[in-house]
Amino acid sequence: MSKFRLEGKVAIVTGGASGIGEATARLFVLNGAYVIIADIQDELGGSVVKSIGAEKCTYKHCDVTDEEQVEETVQYTVRTHGRLDIMFSNAGIMDPMMSILNLDLADYDRVMAVNARGAVSAIKHAARAMVRHGTKGSIICTGSVAACQAGNGTVAYTVSKHAALGLVRAAAGEVGRFGIRVNCVSPSGVATPLACGVFGGSSQDEVEAGCAAVANLKGVVLKASHVAEAVLFLASDESSFMSGHNLVIDGDARDSDSIKISHKETQSHNTESDILKRNGNQENCCHDAEAVDFRRDFCSNKAMFTEIISSMISRVNVSGKQSS
Repeated sequence: MSKFRLEGKVAIVTGGASGIGEATARLFVLNGAYVIIADIQDELGGSVVKSIGAEKCTYKHCDVTDEEQVEETVQYTVRTHGRLDIMFSNAGIMDPMMSILNLDLADYDRVMAVNARGAVSAIKHAARAMVRHGTKGSIICTGSVAACQAGNGTVAYTVSKHAALGLVRAAAGEVGRFGIRVNCVSPSGVATPLACGVFGGSSQDEVEAGCAAVANLKGVVLKASHVAEAVLFLASDESSFMSGHNLVIDGDARDSDSIKISHKETQSHNTESDILKRNGNQENCCHDAEAVDFRRDFCSNKAMFTEIISSMISRVNVSGKQSS
């Protein structure tokens, strides 16, 4: 086997300027691929290219909610490098932590536009280029454990990741006849800049401690580099007979009790149903809640996890916006 598992291949990584995307772009380059880093974080993207080397990768501004930008990124890649072998559809966002009872549908639409519709555009245009040039390529999407079990994310985020998994399975069934593989990686919590920001600007150590506490596998903390290794496997010829697969990277957290998101009034002990009756409609039922109690009960780690998460969530107000 070649030392370089992606030698001579050309890859696009959306959301490649930070987090899992950046870690994957770097690993792809180390394994012989030329990488187009597609993102909207222009300054960060330029810095990543500079640190890797402009002869090994390129930055391309690409907002995945705009199909024309996705199509242009794919066309640029083929125009410049003659082929596209790998598409890693990784761009994603998270929405504020809140119950469906107080869900802002504008936030829902924004999450779906990036996480679901953006993935559709990436697969559509990558697959078209691969079919056109006779390339038996590999397409990978970033999913989440939120698509595997209830309670591991907000409604919008969970729906978007279920959509991504369904998209992967549907696309795999369509493009397999062209020799194109479509797979998904579904990690549990990773302390990326995005995740730390959602948890009120919590530190990487805080987020990692909270995520590690719910995994049955101990002695290792999930990092972006671990997810990148899984993506590398799915991008390489080592997974040449795998398609339509969801590779879950969760440290066997699936048997733990799910995260429960609830709202509570700090001025009274009224139940949600009481609030509904008083307000008369769902839209306003939780407006007098003053805090988000985001907690998980599990085995002997219950007290530790509650303390970690309470500390993290105390910095997020009820609207889901970051506190100053």
